[in-house]
Amino acid sequence: MTIVKGGCACDQVRYEAELPALFVHCCHCTRCQRQSGAAFALNAMIEASRVRLTSGELEVIDTPSESGKGQQVCRCPTCKTAVWSIYAGAGPKFLFLRVGALDQPELSPPDIHIFTDSKQPWVQLPADAPAVAQFYDRKAYWPPESLERMQQAIAAD
Repeated sequence: MTIVKGGCACDQVRYEAELPALFVHCCHCTRCQRQSGAAFALNAMIEASRVRLTSGELEVIDTPSESGKGQQVCRCPTCKTAVWSIYAGAGPKFLFLRVGALDQPELSPPDIHIFTDSKQPWVQLPADAPAVAQFYDRKAYWPPESLERMQQAIAAD
């Protein structure tokens, strides 16, 4: 387990997280493109119990998601940097850390590229990178340890 730090652009919001994440998504859906202002969003899914806010407070903004269930984007109230999201489908026990907000983003490369059917045509994925047109079955892609950790988090009160 590795403790990493992250935060917003103005450093008002800071946090610590225990890596590794459960799984890292590189999402190419059009909503992520629009919300990030980039060609994709890179989110490290992790148990909320492994993340600790060390300074500042978060502004929570309800936004739409590709699933139609929505998400809460947690941002710094001052600089508006997105720090993490909570997706309705996963629930509040899981956070989707914005990898770019980590002090060491190189520690969380993508495990899978999702919604590649709306990927920008100039984005070239590595030939050996797992990639799916929409979403995927966790059991087909996640390592057993991550599946077990997810089940433990769901079962915890």
